[in-house]
Amino acid sequence: IDGMFAKRCNMSMVTLEKVEAAEADVGKVQHLNQPDELILKGLIENHAKFTDSPRAREILADWPNMRAKFIKVMPNEYKRALTELAAASTKQAA
Repeated sequence: IDGMFAKRCNMSMVTLEKVEAAEADVGKVQHLNQPDELILKGLIENHAKFTDSPRAREILADWPNMRAKFIKVMPNEYKRALTELAAASTKQAA
């Protein structure tokens, strides 16, 4: 909200990334083999459904603009592990 998240975060352990549109995430290392946008939007849709949250509805109503305000916090070790798994899977398929 205040744009200070990176200064309050242990940047030696994580990387901050934009939540890209699902189409832009194709071919990248993904959590649960799904684009981040679909995971995030699904979580917000479920929150709206189960809590009737006005804020969740506002976010969904302006999704293209609101998506850009989210920050993906990716632990470096987890990203490394996902990259290794993807490489092993590609190697095995060949």
